[in-house]
Amino acid sequence: MIAVGEKIPDVPLTTVDAEGNTESVRSGELFGSGRSVLFGVPAAFSPTCSDAHLPGFVARASEISAKGVDRIVCVSVNDPFVMGAWAKDQQVHGVVMLADGSALFAKAMGTDMDGTDFGLGIRSQRYAAVIEDGTLTWIDVEDAPPDHEKSTAEVVLTKL
Repeated sequence: MIAVGEKIPDVPLTTVDAEGNTESVRSGELFGSGRSVLFGVPAAFSPTCSDAHLPGFVARASEISAKGVDRIVCVSVNDPFVMGAWAKDQQVHGVVMLADGSALFAKAMGTDMDGTDFGLGIRSQRYAAVIEDGTLTWIDVEDAPPDHEKSTAEVVLTKL
């Protein structure tokens, strides 16, 4: 897994907004300058992701930004259409939704997990991270997919 002090891997991804507008980006470019908060989730629309994880970052987006964060990014191994629908359903504002449809980013970060036994295939572990000018400065990964104590918006606020 990526370690503090290492550069964020540079792979192709897609951003999407609640209106379904998509844009191809590279992770190296997206995270290359400024300060970012990144959180990874195993699946859009899953109970923990939709009931607790994403809503916490949306609700606290202004507090996180006020601590000198340039962007808050949610990444999931889902296609951009699912991420767009999820953003619309969750009324996302203040959070960039990032589709990692082929798990390239999750694998490059070393945060991938095999959810085949649950019918999910390769997914991202649940985690939160702080990135400064393309370099990882903090990361914490949950022990199991339903857990969401280490990677909440409240925890991230204490790390900024």
